[in-house]
Amino acid sequence: MQKYEMLMLLKSDMEDEAREAELKKYADIVTSMGGSVESVDKWGVRKTAYPIQFQTEAYFALMNFVAEGAVIKELDRVAGISADMLRRVITKKEEK
Repeated sequence: MQKYEMLMLLKSDMEDEAREAELKKYADIVTSMGGSVESVDKWGVRKTAYPIQFQTEAYFALMNFVAEGAVIKELDRVAGISADMLRRVITKKEEK
């Protein structure tokens, strides 16, 4: 199992309950496939460097987790079809 982090940019105009459900959806994918979520850091609404889908603000959240490679493909697939996800980046963390 490897350590990963997923930076998520969600639409800034989402309701709090919908935003929490969206973040929980990705954490549930990790745990249902045998991984474990270490933390979910909610950074809040921030300005983006450039407009994304005509929006200049997004809700930023960073999820740190441990999982197998198949989980990454599933997270990327689900995030790609989500209407509320503006951008996502999944990176492998280096072991020191």
